Amino acid sequence: MPIKTLQIPTADGQADAFAAFPDHGERHPGVLMYADGFGIRPVLREMAHELAGHGYYVLVPNAFYRHGPAPVVELPDYIGEEVRPAVFAQLMPFIEAHTAERVLSDADAYLKFLTTQPEVCAGQVAVTGYCIGGLYAMRTAAAHPNQVAAVAAFHGPVGVDGPDLFSKLNARVHLGHAEGDMTPEALGELNQALDAAGVDNTSEIYPGTIHGFTMADTDAFSASGLRRHWDRLLPLLDRNLTKGK
Repeated sequence: MPIKTLQIPTADGQADAFAAFPDHGERHPGVLMYADGFGIRPVLREMAHELAGHGYYVLVPNAFYRHGPAPVVELPDYIGEEVRPAVFAQLMPFIEAHTAERVLSDADAYLKFLTTQPEVCAGQVAVTGYCIGGLYAMRTAAAHPNQVAAVAAFHGPVGVDGPDLFSKLNARVHLGHAEGDMTPEALGELNQALDAAGVDNTSEIYPGTIHGFTMADTDAFSASGLRRHWDRLLPLLDRNLTKGK
């Protein structure tokens, strides 16, 4: 299954990216995948490769391309407690500089690029994201209600923009929250806001997880949390994207 290195034209330059997709000479539904705050690295390639194996063209852009190609900071092979603060100290200026306006401008470019690739079939696409990428995914889906059929976010700050964002969603939504990030009371308030906005959604706390639980190269990793993530993500995509067009 090939992984192709790409450059995506944006309003501010060129975003480096990669795509994973089945090598069968067919066209596949498109999925835009936003990395977590640590960005593109081997574990993201593995996850994109896994998702592509289920019949999808998966595009993963470097959200922080304005500050250089991925990885924008030097990353250890394993991000444990002893190195996490120093890595985040380097990354936070890039995260803070990536405003909602930049997210939406880039999303326009990413979706235009994704939907015009020869390996991508006609029809709606999906967006998924991790950590801060989960918020980017939600913003992308809200800004493109007729183009995005499904959106999933995992251990992401998805409530930051509040009901205004939820009211713009037309996609089916799955939110997988870390137990360490979300109390049952806060989950109830979030889900009430989603329901009030008419969002077709599932939103749940993944038991025994902390922030970052999907990422196998960090000390936050939960094998059961990652399995649950695939158990929720794959049916969401299968139900809402049309293969073979």
